[in-house]
Amino acid sequence: MRNSEKLSALGVKDEDLLMMVSNAAPSASANALSFNPDGSAVNPGAFQQHIKNDSNLIAQLFQSDPDLAQVILGNDLNRLQELLRQRHRQKSELRRQQDEELALLYADPFDVEAQKKIEAAIRQKGIDENWAAALEHNPEAFARVVMLYVDMEVNGVPLKAFVDSGAQSTIISKSCAERCGLLRLLDQRYKGIAHGVGQSEILGPIHVAPIKIGNIFYPCSFLVLDAPNMEFLFGLDMLRKHQCIIDLKDSVLRVGGGEVSVPFLQEKDIPSRFLDEERFAKEASSSGAPVTSGTADTSKNSPSGGQSSGSARSNPTEGPDFEAKVAKLVELGFGRDAVIQALKFFDCNEEQAAGYLFGG
Repeated sequence: MRNSEKLSALGVKDEDLLMMVSNAAPSASANALSFNPDGSAVNPGAFQQHIKNDSNLIAQLFQSDPDLAQVILGNDLNRLQELLRQRHRQKSELRRQQDEELALLYADPFDVEAQKKIEAAIRQKGIDENWAAALEHNPEAFARVVMLYVDMEVNGVPLKAFVDSGAQSTIISKSCAERCGLLRLLDQRYKGIAHGVGQSEILGPIHVAPIKIGNIFYPCSFLVLDAPNMEFLFGLDMLRKHQCIIDLKDSVLRVGGGEVSVPFLQEKDIPSRFLDEERFAKEASSSGAPVTSGTADTSKNSPSGGQSSGSARSNPTEGPDFEAKVAKLVELGFGRDAVIQALKFFDCNEEQAAGYLFGG
């Protein structure tokens, strides 16, 4: 049909169906916007330039897909192709899910497999709705939680102490103890291995050393671990001994029932290397890992001339003698768990365990 011809002259009547077919060759812009089956552009350079030249399209892209808009304005064509393939996969997956949902609507209600899929779809919908509600009402739950650190001095050496009420014991690494000049006080008679999620060697305790919190000095005991990815952890034993209060409202640690208050460090004040320590401490304190968990199996060798015995022997924490010592100390008013822990720590020495419990 030529432009000068009329439809009536060609015999076209009412309710006839007309089909328009273009004989013109595809334009360069059409080739620039064509895609491969995997979603990548046939001509990524031309595609990028075509989008760049359309300011309205770029503005819409910044609103709908800012990542793709940034890549288009950049110079990395490989990254552009990768992102286009990724978007294609996402759209294909979305179409597949929609097709599955549509198929479930017309599935046989007595088909067991179909009912399982419907149940899974309903459950996933509930999860998605819960996730959307969390984004709206509790968005901070998706951010990284900064652990609690305070500035302390251990034997005159300033440290950033990780405050962890989920850790049973206060822990210091061997390298940190050496830096603080405390390694000379290490009691190697109580070597052992702490078992839990992982395994770490207990080099021994440092029975007492001064720590400075704020402007006041406090006595503190430590367990020294051969743990290079952990420096200093202020655990529940010292938090209870010094009547500490973790005040999250004012973001301070109150010590001695409130006589000293030190602020928790902000994220910018915490060294980046401490991120690995946070991961270790979380495993140690809340997953039942070495030493810090109340359920951790900590085996200690008995002191014998300052050296630990490597020979096999019976477990002194079992049998009627051990139960008798537990019962005697419990009668003095101490909790059974604390008594058992003290006896294990002092290798069933009743007098030393009693002195430790009275001193705590």
